[in-house]
Amino acid sequence: MPETAETLPDGRVALRFERHLRHSREKVWRAITEPDQLRAWFVEIIDYDRSRLDFAPGAPLTFAAAGFPDGRGEVTGYDPPALLEYTWAGEILRFELTAEGETCRLAFTNIVDGPETASALREGWQTGLDRLAATLGDADARR
Repeated sequence: MPETAETLPDGRVALRFERHLRHSREKVWRAITEPDQLRAWFVEIIDYDRSRLDFAPGAPLTFAAAGFPDGRGEVTGYDPPALLEYTWAGEILRFELTAEGETCRLAFTNIVDGPETASALREGWQTGLDRLAATLGDADARR
């Protein structure tokens, strides 16, 4: 299941992407949670509130130089190194990592307002996730 788009009961759309990566989920976890690693692939830099010991639900996030009216979000799900979910400009971003032996399956879901937004973001997320795989040295990651 490389990519799906599902319309939710409230009219929002859940875009879901999968990548099979040749790295441990701990390494992939660092790539999605550490600001220095995010710079290599993510569309914006996330400033996690490091004053907390963990990313408990409700922990604030700031998106540096975000081109959105509200460059803030908050953690809504956190279970390292398996799950990170947060809000961003009214959207929900969910990263699920499943260990598969010494490799990892990344399932990324972006919940957006509707089909037009989903259509506009689809290619960008494909590119971003391809950049993540390349950053990890896994340019041929299976979709």
